[in-house]
Amino acid sequence: MADYEWLLFDLDGTLSDPAEGFINSMNHALEFHEFAPRPARELTPHIGPPLEDSMAHLSGSSNQVLIRSMVDKYRERYGETGYAENALYPGITEMLEHLSRNDSIRLGVCTSKRADFASRILKQFNLHHYFEFVSGGDVGITKGQQLAQLLAESRISTQALMVGDRHFDLSAAHTNGLHAAGVLWGYGSRQELEAHKPAYLFSDPSEISAQF
Repeated sequence: MADYEWLLFDLDGTLSDPAEGFINSMNHALEFHEFAPRPARELTPHIGPPLEDSMAHLSGSSNQVLIRSMVDKYRERYGETGYAENALYPGITEMLEHLSRNDSIRLGVCTSKRADFASRILKQFNLHHYFEFVSGGDVGITKGQQLAQLLAESRISTQALMVGDRHFDLSAAHTNGLHAAGVLWGYGSRQELEAHKPAYLFSDPSEISAQF
């Protein structure tokens, strides 16, 4: 087992399930811009990627003004009510409590979600105190760029493991020379995650506790 100084967690699909708030807020943005609402099965695959990529796909448009307006309308509803329509995955609190007792490991959050929304969700579930920082994304910023900035600012070391449920999390880590772990309770399939060669593939939060 490699020695890691940092465990960096994705939020959506890794620590909590954002599906209800995500679906409601996406359809709010679509309908406001005169697109038909989409069923859950068409929207949940978009949990994880940057919002602007999802909006471009769902609208079929490359118009950056439209895409930005859709992102803003999504965030308007999400900031009012969507963030609270969130469910904590079973075993997450126990896993974080276990990790917090390991003095050789430090914890952070690296999410494509805007940092203020991510912090609200963590506080909603009383998880915020487990993490030294919350790195959030914004339009035009990839998770790989977020990790690169954290490294450049020496907020994390190269002895970091990125933990997430989608291939974006794993590829962002690998781009920056970091190891990555996949979790199977979120929105990425085993096939998707295995294709990006995770150092670990966890099927339950208790397996992270057992590993570290």
